[in-house]
Amino acid sequence: MVKNRHADIPEVAFSSPAGRPAGVEVMTLAELRARADACALAVPHRPGFHHLLALDAGHLTHTVDFRPYTLRTGDWLWVRPGQVQHFGDLSAAEGVLVLFESGFLAPATAAAARLEDWYGPAVRRPDEAAGAAARAALDHLHHEFGALCGLPLEAHLDVLRHLLSVLVLRAAHLVRDPADDAADCAATATFLRFRDAVERDFAASRRVADYARALGYSPRTLSRATEAAAGIGAKEFIDRRVVLEAKRLLAHGDLPAARIARRLGFEDATNFSKYFLHRTGSTPIAFRAGVRGTTA
Repeated sequence: MVKNRHADIPEVAFSSPAGRPAGVEVMTLAELRARADACALAVPHRPGFHHLLALDAGHLTHTVDFRPYTLRTGDWLWVRPGQVQHFGDLSAAEGVLVLFESGFLAPATAAAARLEDWYGPAVRRPDEAAGAAARAALDHLHHEFGALCGLPLEAHLDVLRHLLSVLVLRAAHLVRDPADDAADCAATATFLRFRDAVERDFAASRRVADYARALGYSPRTLSRATEAAAGIGAKEFIDRRVVLEAKRLLAHGDLPAARIARRLGFEDATNFSKYFLHRTGSTPIAFRAGVRGTTA
C-alpha cells in the first residue's frame, strides 16, 4: 500500500509488493503489523480499494466513516473504496486480510457480489455454515497467493481471480440479503433504483418527492421500500447520505463551510450549519475540530 497525503486524511492507492501479482494481496494481520507503515493505519485514511478481513482470534475496533465497529472472533469486515477508515489496536487480533481492486474481478462477478454497494454492512456475523464456506474460500485464496511457483504468471492471475470471485460472492451473502427473498424482490429493486439516484443526486435534492417523481414511484412506495431494505425511511436515507458527505468534506479538506454548503446544494452556510447541527448534534466547525483533535 502506498499513501498519498491529501489535506488531512491520506488517500491510499493500491500498490502490489515487488514480485507479486497486481490487483490483489492477501496477508495475515501479523504480517500487517510487521510493516513499517502499519502505524499509519491508526489514523483516518481513504483507500481506493476493498478491504475484506476475517477475524480468527481476539478482538478489533475498526472505524468506518466515523462509525466504530467492534469485531469479535468469527466476524468479517468489508470496507469499500472511498470510505474513510482507521484501525484500532491490532495487537489483540489475528486474522487474514484481502486487499483488492474492483477492476481485478470480472464485471459480472462485481455486479453479482454488489461490489459497488457502498451501503452494504461493514461487519458481517455469519452463521456457522456460511462462515465455514467463506473461510474455505479465503484459505484457498491465501494459499494460492503465496504459491507463485508452478504456474505461468497469467495462469496464476486467472486462478487468483477465480478464487477471489468465489470469496467475494460468499462474503456478499454472509448476511441475509432482501434480494434473496422472492417476496422482497420488487421492494428491493425499488430501493436499489432509489439508492443509486440518491448517490447521483443527493447534492441536487434532499426531497423524497423529487426522487419519487424522477423514478416513477409514489413517496410512500419509496419510503416503504427503503424501510424494508435499509431499516430507515427514504428521507432519513437521503439525509444520512448528505451528512456523510459533509463529514467527509469537513474531515478530508480545508474547504470553508460556505463552500461545502454550496457543494451539497444548500443556499448558504447558515442553512447548512443548522441542517448539520440538527442531524449530528454538532456544528460543522465543532465536528471538524473534534475529528482532528483540535479546539474549535
